[in-house]
Amino acid sequence: MAAHVLVVYYSATGSVHRLAQAVAEGAESAGAEVRLRRVAELAPDEAIAANPDWGRHRAETESTVQVAELADLEWADGYAFGTPTRYGAPAAQLKQFIDTAGGLWQAGKLADKPVTAFVSSAEQHGGQESTILSLNNVFYHWGALIVPLGYTDDIVYAAGGNPYGTSWPAGFPSNAPDEVTLDCARFQGARLARFATLLSADRAPTPAGQS
Repeated sequence: MAAHVLVVYYSATGSVHRLAQAVAEGAESAGAEVRLRRVAELAPDEAIAANPDWGRHRAETESTVQVAELADLEWADGYAFGTPTRYGAPAAQLKQFIDTAGGLWQAGKLADKPVTAFVSSAEQHGGQESTILSLNNVFYHWGALIVPLGYTDDIVYAAGGNPYGTSWPAGFPSNAPDEVTLDCARFQGARLARFATLLSADRAPTPAGQS
């Protein structure tokens, strides 16, 4: 049976959304069944309206990408989380969704599953690595198994050399990720799916009559 991979993200103007699509494509290419989900928007309408790119992206995705639910976390065998950096930490929208998962954590439903993260910021040194490390603190508590990019393929070097996870310096105003970075995100998704497949097979119950 195909492993289940959840790609869940927050994106204001679209850069992280495009990375998330590429991660999902990579996981699907490795044989996983994938759910692509965005987290709920928390920003006030007036803040979104003040940035045309933010408003445009919201209009483009609010009816085409489902909002993540806790049931998606329980369904998945592996997770990919994407976020813009906010002062070197994840966006509040993504963190709020993560903070609602306490019941699943207490029930052990998040443990022993592979997880990876990807980010975007305006500048290359705008907190990309610290944002991924901040998310990793959550995954330690879950008992999840962190799957970094590492220096495991030449595409990692070509996309900027971040071993923590795919990261895109979008600039300001924000620019969409280039094809090299998207290829790195696809590689990251495929890498996650490979571990999700291995680990989900190990967790699967043994059929009756077999040992």
